[in-house]
Order: sequence, then C-alpha cells, then structure tokens
Amino acid sequence: MEIRKVSSRRDQKEFILFPWKVYQNDPYWVPPLIIDMKEKLNKKKHPFFEHADLELFLAVKDGEVQGRIAAILDERHNEFRHEKVVFFGLYESFNDPEVAQQLLSTVANWGKAKGMNILRGPMNLSMNDECAFLLEGFDSSPVIMMTYNPPYYNDLMTQCGLVKAKDLYAFYMTKDHQEKEKVRLIVEKARRDLSVTLRTVNMKDIVNEARKIAFIYNEAWKGNWGFVPWTEHEMIHMANKLKQFADPDLVIFAENKGQTVGFAFGLPNYNEILKKLNGRLTPWGILYFLLNRKKIKGMRAVVFGVLKKYRMTGLSYLLYNQLEKNALRKGYEWCETSWQLEDNQAINKFTESLGGRIYKKYRIYEKEI
Repeated sequence: MEIRKVSSRRDQKEFILFPWKVYQNDPYWVPPLIIDMKEKLNKKKHPFFEHADLELFLAVKDGEVQGRIAAILDERHNEFRHEKVVFFGLYESFNDPEVAQQLLSTVANWGKAKGMNILRGPMNLSMNDECAFLLEGFDSSPVIMMTYNPPYYNDLMTQCGLVKAKDLYAFYMTKDHQEKEKVRLIVEKARRDLSVTLRTVNMKDIVNEARKIAFIYNEAWKGNWGFVPWTEHEMIHMANKLKQFADPDLVIFAENKGQTVGFAFGLPNYNEILKKLNGRLTPWGILYFLLNRKKIKGMRAVVFGVLKKYRMTGLSYLLYNQLEKNALRKGYEWCETSWQLEDNQAINKFTESLGGRIYKKYRIYEKEI
C-alpha cells in the first residue's frame, strides 16, 4: 500500500470524491457540495490558512484509493491553547485497520517533524468548523455542519491507539416539546427586569452584524475546551456565508442602549435539500434548492453567546424563547442544538430545561506522538 501526498488536480479530485465510494449504500449520508469542499481546501483564498498549514494524503492499494486524511497544523490554536497539536481531519476509509494506521501515522510523523507532540481529531478543519466522529445516533442524517461517519471509524481509532479527548452532545426537541415550568418564570422575569431589546439580524449590514457575533462569541466562549477565537478575516468569511444561507429570523441580537450584549444563531437544516443534490450545484440543483428552501422542517441552534455580566440573568432563556417563536412562525417543526461539550454542565442543563434530549454523541480522539 502507498500513502500518496495530494499534489495534482487529479489527486485532489480523487480526494474530494472518495466519500461517494464509502457511503454509496448509506441512506443517511449527506453528500457535501463539491464546490464547498474545493473552497475549504483553497489555501490561497480560505482565511483559515492565514494561520494554518494543510497537507492531504491518499491511501492507495492496487491502484485504488482506500482512504484519505488531512494533516493540519493550526498555529493560532497552538499559540492560544499553549499546545503542540497536529490535527487530522477529513478522514474517510473503508473498514481496514492497516489503511487507518498508515494514514494516522503519516499525519503523526508530519506533525512530529514540525515539533508537535499530540495527534488529535478529526477536525474539518478546526473546532470552528465540522469536527468529531459520530459515536451514537446512526439512525438519522446529520444536520447542517455536523459530521456523519460509519460506526467502524470509532473502532479504527481505538485500534490505532487513540483515546477519547472529549465527547460532544447534540440535543433534539420538537415543536411540541415540554419545557420546565421554571423556564416560563425565568423568561417572564427576564423580560420584566432586563433593559434589553431583541431584534433580528440586519442583512444589509451583514459585515458589522457578523463582527458583533464574533466579538460576543470570542468573549463568551474563551474559557471552553478547544476554543480558538475567530480572526477578522474569518469573521468576514462568515458574513459572506450568512448572506447566502441565513434565515434572518433565526439570528437574534440582544442590545442594551445600542450595545450588543448577546445573540442566538440558528440555521435552517439545509441538509434536507443537500441530500438530494449529490454534491453538485447544477442548474437543476440550484432551481431545486430555491424551490425547496422554504419547505425545510428542521433547524439547528448553532450557538448562543452572552456577555459575562448577563450570565445568570435569564437572557439566554429570553433569546431562545424569541428564537423558538420565530422558528414556529416560519414553519420549522424541530430543532437540534449542537454541538455542546459533555462537561459544560451549565449549557447542557439549560438545554435540558428547555425540553431537549441528547440524541447524538460525537467523539474527538487523541494520542501522544
């Protein structure tokens, strides 16, 4: 077997299209848009590569690709977290321990040559992107920007000597979920006591709106495991994505005297549409997308953030209450809140009090190298 570095357009095409072989008979897999994957891997244009390096590898046996992996060195992560981590990501393979071992060893050796001492992943490409392997909950398709994989990936990781670094949870609730009585009282008290106004995102000023989200996010999440703040250029990149895909009614700001003090950020579950497109935005695919985007039934509550002085004030409940009202008015029928760290007791209890239940678990693996 040969581990081949991706060094040509043909190699990159094989790298991008390989998952179609792994998941050809899987009813729950959602093919990624090929154009999005090309953008993600573009070192000249994607802002992630202003502070990170990437190398792609293919495992080839008898002339056929058997697996793929990305080696990722995020200098911003290592500086901010005071670690020496090489990440692996975009992992796909058939159920072959030799393929897994050689791919992971290739990334480990690539990282060791650069002075790294921990192998961790999967990150696609960072924790601000898709990450982790699905561990439990293989009976449904993933929601937008969440991962999916065969169950045997977890077995391959343990066989290759990797151990759990952290588990992530996804919670599920339907439109008729039962929240606890105390939630209604908290919302009423917050509405009465807090001098805040709630509004939806202004799509005509999207860059400044994204800047406000990034500021709150970077402040509210900086103590969380694995967190790395967004850069200015990553924030602008996010703003451009928001322009294309956001439902303005699912992005809500809380303001006090004109200052943003919190936000709630939800996305329609576009995977309900992407599943039908098979990774290609043909003219027919674009038409199908436009005709069906308002028929989406699910949404993902991606992230909430409030400034430190507004924690324990009920503002998070007030934001979710407004998000849910807007979602129900638009016809959404269910919501996934994800992902949440397994040991973030405050946010997990918050979600459970709203009526959410854990229905999927994900795992990030690591080992010393």
